[in-house]
Amino acid sequence: QVLLVESGGGLVQAGDSLRLSCTASGLTSSTHAMGWFRQAPGKEREFVATMSWSIRTTTYADSVKGRFTISRDKAKNTVYLQMNSLKPEDTAVYYCAAKYSSSYYLTPREQYEYDYWGQGTQVTVSA
Repeated sequence: QVLLVESGGGLVQAGDSLRLSCTASGLTSSTHAMGWFRQAPGKEREFVATMSWSIRTTTYADSVKGRFTISRDKAKNTVYLQMNSLKPEDTAVYYCAAKYSSSYYLTPREQYEYDYWGQGTQVTVSA
């Protein structure tokens, strides 16, 4: 079993920064990738960022490139999402996801590629 727990969400103003954390417990030695998705009210869940656990390559959604940075602490089984220059359109519930099976993509963008999900953490950005 794998458990993912997110933290770090909150209410901020436009232009502010937040850092989200996601810690995994359980069978973490076989991790292939960890990523972040988000879902705003009334909208579909969308890809934000992901990182290959083996070689640390990263992929970002166009909407967050240059503003968000994904990183990890392998020893702590933790992945982070540093969010700078936040905009009201970044308001959403942010979910951490982990992939434990191999695939064509080292940094997958599709939801179905991931095997485990956290409960989500709310990020609200006021104008």
